[in-house]
Amino acid sequence: MLTWIVAPLPLAAAGGGGGSFLSVDTTLFVSTAILFAVFAWVLGKFAWGPLLRIVDDREKGIRDSVGAAERAAAEAKELLAQHQEMLRGAGREREEILAKALKEAETARIELVEKARSDAEHIVERARDQIERDKTQAIADLRGQVADIAVEAASKIVKSSLTPEVQKKLVDDYITSLPRA
Repeated sequence: MLTWIVAPLPLAAAGGGGGSFLSVDTTLFVSTAILFAVFAWVLGKFAWGPLLRIVDDREKGIRDSVGAAERAAAEAKELLAQHQEMLRGAGREREEILAKALKEAETARIELVEKARSDAEHIVERARDQIERDKTQAIADLRGQVADIAVEAASKIVKSSLTPEVQKKLVDDYITSLPRA
């Protein structure tokens, strides 16, 4: 196909061999123009379309990638902000839990101290009551023993010289002189 265009070129160059540098060879000019037109048409028909499509597809892919990267960056920023807010919330919640635990521990400590104090007072009160009962019982037992000893002593004395009325009076006087509970 190109041979009918290219074949006259050497003939034209050989025939007009005496031209100057500035002279224009019309056959060469026309054949170059036709060759350029055919080359441009072939490139336009088979190469420019696919090349432009490839460039457009590549440009669209790059735009999509940039858009996806921008969206990912925005999502990452948003997630970072959410994460930081969650961390601040967790910090506040931790502080609240610690404060609540300390308050509950202090309340429990106060309650335990009060309960221990109350229990100690009850134990002391029961011990005092028991001591008082034991003291009263001991005094009563002692009075009984003293009365028995006094009666024995009185019976010995009575046997020796006293009358029963005098003996009874001596025993009663002795018992009243004993300390009371």
